[in-house]
Amino acid sequence: MAKLWGGRFNKNTNELVDAFNASIKFDKRLYHEDIRGSIAHANMLARTGIIPEADGKKIVQGLEQILADIKAGKFEFEVSLEDIHMNIEARLTAAIGSAGARLHTARSRNDQVALDMHMYMKREVTEIGELLLAFEQALLTVAKQNEKTLMPGYTHLQRAQPITFAHHMLAYFNMLQRDFRRLQGVWIGADLMPLGAGAIAGTTFPIDRFQVAGELNFSEVYGNSMDAVSDRDYILEFLSFASILMMHMSRLSEEICLWSSTEFGFVELDDAFATGSSMMPQKKNPDISELVRGKTGRVYGHLQAMLVTLKGLPLTYNKDLQEDKEGFFDTIDTIKFSLAVYRDMLLTMKVNKERMAKAVHQDFSNATDLADYLVRKGLPFRQAHEVVGKCVAYAIAQEKFLPEISLPEYKEFSQLFEQDLLEALKPENCVAARTSYGGPAFGENAKQIVKGENLLQMQQQILVALNSKI
Repeated sequence: MAKLWGGRFNKNTNELVDAFNASIKFDKRLYHEDIRGSIAHANMLARTGIIPEADGKKIVQGLEQILADIKAGKFEFEVSLEDIHMNIEARLTAAIGSAGARLHTARSRNDQVALDMHMYMKREVTEIGELLLAFEQALLTVAKQNEKTLMPGYTHLQRAQPITFAHHMLAYFNMLQRDFRRLQGVWIGADLMPLGAGAIAGTTFPIDRFQVAGELNFSEVYGNSMDAVSDRDYILEFLSFASILMMHMSRLSEEICLWSSTEFGFVELDDAFATGSSMMPQKKNPDISELVRGKTGRVYGHLQAMLVTLKGLPLTYNKDLQEDKEGFFDTIDTIKFSLAVYRDMLLTMKVNKERMAKAVHQDFSNATDLADYLVRKGLPFRQAHEVVGKCVAYAIAQEKFLPEISLPEYKEFSQLFEQDLLEALKPENCVAARTSYGGPAFGENAKQIVKGENLLQMQQQILVALNSKI
């Protein structure tokens, strides 16, 4: 089939060049945006008198039929036509004749694909936003179910201080709140209308870019034609958002891998979200967490690849920019799958409250509270720290934990110790005493859960508003 751009050429392109140059195998997913953008463009061309109104109507009707054919699986995409734009335009022209050949008036594939990507991004932001909120809700649900579930908190992967499992889940909830804020920023970056910029310098035709923007629900129009064609900042912003989100999920994945091990035994994954071994019949592997952890590196790679692709490109369009799509599409698929499966995995996960409680009663994570006890008795903190350090060393030597040391033994280290120190050492009291804002005290966690539920409602309202602008 002759190329739509082939008038200047005397030879057909080499088959290998066709295959290498073509993007249809991955950009065909832009068909809905491409057709919708073309309909808006055709409407504008007709209203401004650039093409006959009758031709404009034929074009719109033809595009609507192509959309129906694609949805019904009746459209065959051809590699020889390179991309989604030329596949649709060729079918349109074949169907309605010369009117179809008028559609590309006053535009380039460069600003056309930019429009498609902006529109696709906006749609995906809302879909990803819904999945993100569902994951946040799952974290809140698990937190509410474990408001008083004691567990050891860790620094350097060493027992540090007693906390609650709710507090741990709320930490990830807060991370996802920031991810949602970044996702909103991605929307803002994508809510710019590039069509009408042409390949570099706009057009000589009296187009109305603002009319097209209004029909397609864009808030702004690019003010510089060269920037409109070459801008991929919004894709970098998305890949950055996705990388940070996957980093958060990878950290949680690492903890679930640890917690579900025999050594920890803090959680058990539902059978539907674990796999076995083909050799060792006793195994129950946290494959979902491991895959999310592994796919995080893949998403990082897409961000790095896009940064490297863009860093040396002169303005405006270069074929290198075709490389913006595969990594972008793969990242979307990866994070949507990860968010969806993680939500269900968390909600079905069994939390071993007894194992966590046993762990926090058999460590020295209450040592800081013992130092705080001495501070409240009047001893400066640095001196209290030293005294308790010696108490811990003594307990280790005696193969005991701090609550098992007798009061006479404690008084060997400081006369400020009294009988009430045993209450201060209880893990539940250690947690309850941490009432500073953002701390793990039961009441503070309850407040943060209520705050989180209110934030989720606000975010849902934001998504509803964004959906109305797709």
